[in-house]
Order: sequence, then structure tokens, then C-alpha cells
Amino acid sequence: MVSSSVSASHRLSVSDHSRDSAGLRYVYPVLSRRAGGLSLGINLNPNNACNWRCIYCQVPDLRRGGAPAVDVVLLSRELEGLLADVLEGDFFERYGVPDDQRRIRDIAISGNGEPTGAAEFEQVIAAIDKVTERFGLSGRIGLVLITNGSGIERLPVQQGLRHWAALGGEVWFKLDSATEAGIRRINNVHLAPRTVRRRIAACAKLCPTWLQTCLFALDGAPSSAPEQEAYLAFLSGLVCDGIPVRGVLLYGLARPSLQPESSRLERLPAEALEAFGAAIRERGLAVRITP
Repeated sequence: MVSSSVSASHRLSVSDHSRDSAGLRYVYPVLSRRAGGLSLGINLNPNNACNWRCIYCQVPDLRRGGAPAVDVVLLSRELEGLLADVLEGDFFERYGVPDDQRRIRDIAISGNGEPTGAAEFEQVIAAIDKVTERFGLSGRIGLVLITNGSGIERLPVQQGLRHWAALGGEVWFKLDSATEAGIRRINNVHLAPRTVRRRIAACAKLCPTWLQTCLFALDGAPSSAPEQEAYLAFLSGLVCDGIPVRGVLLYGLARPSLQPESSRLERLPAEALEAFGAAIRERGLAVRITP
């Protein structure tokens, strides 16, 4: 077992998801609002490159691009070392984690860009499997892949998702808009809703899948009525066609955007998320809300 020698650079909090807090290349600890405790993040894009540029993104110096080659051996050693520190060391004391959050809730493949773009994606899944099994964590903690879905139709990614599902993992699939104009405005990509639908369908057949949607005000106003209607109609279509998504994760802005549009974004009140969540439930889908 590899012991960890990382030191805390600051206290962990839900308002700070720094990927550098443990001084590692690929693995980082965060306190997650949605997970409700300690989440160990896997960052396959340490170059801060992504094929999307969401206007609410908190990644500093974000640029367009893909993941560099992943050193899977180093990633495994970092994950093993951080797990040893959390489970056997004084991690929680050094990082000032509150007593009620001193447990590992999940391992989340997320980070500073789109993880399914990494050529080693399938090997990363296998490495996480081996390390969690070594610590006796298989089936005891959550496993989450957070993705914009752009790599879902690649065969190695699909093989990785089958493995992820076998481990009890799930996917959080980004869906901030169901119109081409809305996707372009929020995510800064040219993407037809029918393509998003096809990718969601492919993903949901391979692995338990939740849709995740960020709600916020832009230039002082929430999304328009036509935007909301298109989103709800999109969900209704998934339900009617039997595409097995588990539900929708609605969340608001918790940390400031580091994109040029930052000053134009505002957090919506919890009541707005609750109201939209109720409309989604009427379409037959479960909803989890994190204002």
C-alpha cells in the first residue's frame, strides 16, 4: 500500500473545489454539496482543456482542447495514497472537515475538462476498480462519472461504461438546454438536440444515468418560457420512448464562474428550482435539487 505524504493547503469547503488542494496531478478531495460529504475527484484534464466552454464553469484559465495522455500508474498511486490518508491517517483533521462529513461518499471522475475524451478512459476505470477493491470499498461508496456526453459513442468509452456499471457506478450527463440556441449560449458548442438525445439513449443503456442541469439567471432573468417548455418536452420524449434515465439533478450556482460571462450570472432562489423540479416530476422523472 502506498502511504500519502500530501499536506493540506487549506480547509475544505463546499464553496471551493480546487483541484490542487492535495498537491497531486490527478486526484483531489472536495466537500461536495450533492454528495453530502467527502468526494475524491479524478481529474483527467490537468491541462485545463475542454471541448466545451460552459459559461458557469469554475475552471481557471480554461481553454479549448482535449485531455493529455494520462499516466494511469501515477493516477493509481495517487488514489491509493489519498485513500490511505483518509482511511488510516489524519486527513480529516488536517483539512478541517466537519465531524458530520468525515466519510467518503464517492469517487467522481470529473475535473477540469471532459473525461471521456481521454484515450486511456477505459484503463482509468479499471485502475479505480483495482484500488477500491484493495481498500475493501467496492460496493460501499458511490462511483460517479460527470460528463457532457461528447465521447459516449466511442467504443472504448462504452466498454469503460459497462465496467463502471458493473462496479455500481452511475453517470451524470450534462443537459443545460434542449434547444440548439440554448446549448450554444450556455455550453458554447454547436450541437443539435437530436444528437444529445442519441447520446443520452446510448449512455442510459450502458450505465445508470442521471441528467444534470444547472439553473441560473443570465442578465437578470431565468431561462425563457420557450426554453423551459423545450426542455420539458425533451424529457417527455425520453420518457415516452422508454429511454431509461434515472431522473434529473437540478443544481444552482455555488461558486463564482471564472468565464468572461461571470458578471452576467446570478444564483436563482431555491423556490425557482423547486418549481421547475415539480414540472419535471409531472413528466414522470425523479428529481434531486441542490440550490
